Amino acid sequence: MPIRTKRWNDPVSSDDGFRLLICRYRPRGVPKQGEPWDAWCNALAPSKELHAARYGKTGDAIAFEEYTRRFLAEMTARRYWIESFAERVRAGEMLTLLCSSACEDAATCHRTLVQGLIEAAAADSGKPQVTRGRSTR
Repeated sequence: MPIRTKRWNDPVSSDDGFRLLICRYRPRGVPKQGEPWDAWCNALAPSKELHAARYGKTGDAIAFEEYTRRFLAEMTARRYWIESFAERVRAGEMLTLLCSSACEDAATCHRTLVQGLIEAAAADSGKPQVTRGRSTR
């Protein structure tokens, strides 16, 4: 599948395709002109509450397993975004999901979870697709 993940400040490659920032918060200090991403979709980021829980801003930081469970539950309500980007991937478009510069380990980052969700949706083209609240085949 043509989906990869990077941090937003990793070098831009000519084969990155559509670079989608999926952070909860827009990176500070990056001027609007010259952003190293094509679009920002914070709908594919953890909620403010889950983000705070993961990083210990409201108590002890939650484990990645708990974070994963809660994040995937949140994404069920954001299926529109998953399906929209899966459609682009099915059409052959390269998609690079970008997360925080501080998120060094892709294995414990939501960008990898989103990658899996989009890849699964793109591979499951036989099921009805949700398009703006309507189901289609």
